[in-house]
Amino acid sequence: MTPYRIALYYAPEPHDPLHERASAWLGRDAFSGAELSQPAIAGIDIAEVTAEARGYGFHATLKPPFRVQGDTQAALQAAQDFAARTAAFALPPLQITDLDGFLALREAEPCPPLQVLADGAVTALDPHRAPATESEIARRKPDKLSPRQREFLAFWGYPYVFAEWRFHMTLTRRLTPAEKAIILPAVTDALGDAPAISRTVTDICIFAQAAPGAPFIILERLKLRG
Repeated sequence: MTPYRIALYYAPEPHDPLHERASAWLGRDAFSGAELSQPAIAGIDIAEVTAEARGYGFHATLKPPFRVQGDTQAALQAAQDFAARTAAFALPPLQITDLDGFLALREAEPCPPLQVLADGAVTALDPHRAPATESEIARRKPDKLSPRQREFLAFWGYPYVFAEWRFHMTLTRRLTPAEKAIILPAVTDALGDAPAISRTVTDICIFAQAAPGAPFIILERLKLRG
């Protein structure tokens, strides 16, 4: 398969309870591609609330999705090389957080290696990124971005990199306060103690999208061997 877009993400290993429970919450397993039954929540269309996150698969963004310029295999090799020179590290416990109206899992305490990982992923793969089109740039609503975010968008094709990047694993779309009051306890119950389990970031994932609008799947897991 020659993907339409690829991305470099962090995602828990398939046997990790967090992968299993968060995938069930979103309604799709990005590793197997299987659709999953979501929990029923009275008065909430959970499929709609999680639709965008479901399409991307459960993950934390390192290098955002991009169209490859040139040889796809060269881009994949660059990701493999990056993983080979990057060391594994401990990930702090995660917790459900309101992130600008979205519910997402974030680290419970600062973790500098996460920032190093994301920064390195952006720079390692950017030589293989096709320039953003006018429509792709317009989707980011530049008029609503800060000057630094607009600068990043122009140079890196995405506004939320480097100092603007925040580790997060998205669980919902932006919610109203009334929706949050219902959904927050529901997702807390659905994930249980899985977010707080001690884990180590031992690998990163190439996610791939076959065509515009298609769901992302895990194409390859890359071991950190630095």
